[in-house]
Amino acid sequence: MVRKSAGMGGKLLDHAFAFAFRGLVYAQIWEDPEVDMEALQIRPDSRMIAIASGGCNVLSYLVAGPAAITAVDLNTAHIALNKLKLASARHLPDHAHFRRFFAEADSKANIRAYREHLAPHLDDATRRYWEGRDLMFRRRIGGFRSGIYKRGLLGGFIGAAHLLARLYRIDLKAILAAESIEDQRRVFEEELAPVFDRKFVRWLTDQPASLFGLGIPPAQFEALAGDQPMAEVLRRRLEKLACDFEINDNYFAWQAFSRGYGKGADCPLPPYLKEANWEKVRDRAQRVNVVHANMTEHLRAQPDASLDRYVLLDAQDWMTDAQLNDLWREITRTARPGSRVLFRTAAEPSLLPGRVEDALLSRWTYHEAPSADFTRRDRSSIYGGVHLYELA
Repeated sequence: MVRKSAGMGGKLLDHAFAFAFRGLVYAQIWEDPEVDMEALQIRPDSRMIAIASGGCNVLSYLVAGPAAITAVDLNTAHIALNKLKLASARHLPDHAHFRRFFAEADSKANIRAYREHLAPHLDDATRRYWEGRDLMFRRRIGGFRSGIYKRGLLGGFIGAAHLLARLYRIDLKAILAAESIEDQRRVFEEELAPVFDRKFVRWLTDQPASLFGLGIPPAQFEALAGDQPMAEVLRRRLEKLACDFEINDNYFAWQAFSRGYGKGADCPLPPYLKEANWEKVRDRAQRVNVVHANMTEHLRAQPDASLDRYVLLDAQDWMTDAQLNDLWREITRTARPGSRVLFRTAAEPSLLPGRVEDALLSRWTYHEAPSADFTRRDRSSIYGGVHLYELA
């Protein structure tokens, strides 16, 4: 069983992971924005900073009406995707165009909409990205004609999971036809769970590189697995995704089991794609500033007490103690009274105690019971913990 990635082998894994993360990773972000907004308690005067990733949550936070959001990311593909989504919210003619572009994302009409409504409003770097070609020589904007959620590192991982399931004569889409929570559990236990007992699957999932597509680097792999076979961990996470929430209220399940959002008018969607939120997202899109930067470095350039909502996703799982302390030093310096910080971890506990200096961490209150509740209700189901800290 593979656990530690030490020496030359570990360095090679780290380099392989870094290389994999150079391109598009997440066409859709895998953190539940409704949980986020409840935890953050966004106010009209909130000034937020968030890791951008696929942009779904940044745009969804606009529904809550903050004063400003800075979306930062080191991945140029994610920067380009965020800018495309914001331009789409501002310049596509109506919600029908917006929904077709990002909820369906598989129409030739999207390419025409890009040329007519979006390309003229993009900066040169963003336009070059979308009109350029990926490693398979496909024009990147073509993903919105053929299914953007099938692309990127995560899209490829989910596609590989579907292929592996078919080899075992399992149809992952079957669960989407379930008519009740009880029916969902039956499908999971009869059709999905047994695959994790297959010897090949157990061997494959114990290889750290096999989970790069989930955005899990070698260090995070070890934290997620602990002393258990990774197949058991993944079985429990998939069980939560498949069984703990109604399929018709969980767009993460649709992404996992159908490689996209549903086509029907009543299929679940992220908040930013819902018709009821269209005008809010469109009117507030100019409040988002997308920055190609490291979170800590960007915070270092901000004034004291200038921000009050921080969304770190799971980035801290990748950090050394020195990097964690640098980050929290800048968060604490830039935080206004009552500031809130939200992040996720692969393992269940918060990773901050014992790693961030007491002088820093003691200024923050950890909301333990609400964090456990947010973890339970996060429909993406892939994280061990959702954690909320508030400036004491």
